[in-house]
Amino acid sequence: MKFAVIVFPGSNCDVDMYHAVKDILGEEVEYVDHNVTDLDMFDGILLPGGFSYGDYLRTGALARFSNVMDEVVKAAEAGKPILGVCNGFQILLEADLLPGAMRRNDNLKFMCRPVELRVENNKSMFTSEYESGEVITVPIAHGEGNYYCDDETLDRLQANNQIVFTYNGTNPNGSIADIAGITNERGNVLGMMPHPERAVEELLGSADGMKLFQSIVKNWRLSANVVTS
Repeated sequence: MKFAVIVFPGSNCDVDMYHAVKDILGEEVEYVDHNVTDLDMFDGILLPGGFSYGDYLRTGALARFSNVMDEVVKAAEAGKPILGVCNGFQILLEADLLPGAMRRNDNLKFMCRPVELRVENNKSMFTSEYESGEVITVPIAHGEGNYYCDDETLDRLQANNQIVFTYNGTNPNGSIADIAGITNERGNVLGMMPHPERAVEELLGSADGMKLFQSIVKNWRLSANVVTS
């Protein structure tokens, strides 16, 4: 499986994402500049965290208009797995690939620490290697991770099992319904605030994020009928 790690001006988690895929997962991966206009050669698209375009206007608001985002939309429409983490999640919201919006954390502070997540839906292409209800430890690093949507959207997310991760125990940012990660209705686009790419080795304090990447590869191989030795 070949992944693209999209690099925007201000991305700072692209190297973490690349390392997780290449060195730990053992799959192909390339850095892809935000001006690229063709992603056809990639099987999965990763939007990393950081401060794209300095977070001017709103987080992700300017990155949404990068040339590559037209291709990300096409990839999503084609059913390819799209993962946006932290700022990547914010960009997916701005691009209308996911519903809702981000607000400042309740405490108005940037937070960077490990948090517990609960796997609410282990039937998605991103979570199939987890157990339903499994509690995992993944770090956060954000100032605007307070996910919000209206009641109608929340009802739809819940009815369609689009909420795949919630904060377990303590909600660090005030997000509605303790939401930490959601998918689109089709289930091939995931946005999440915690950083699974920073939880792929015990040396980092947790390897719980690795199952997310393993789930992507496993489900891609099944859908593509790829035979492995």
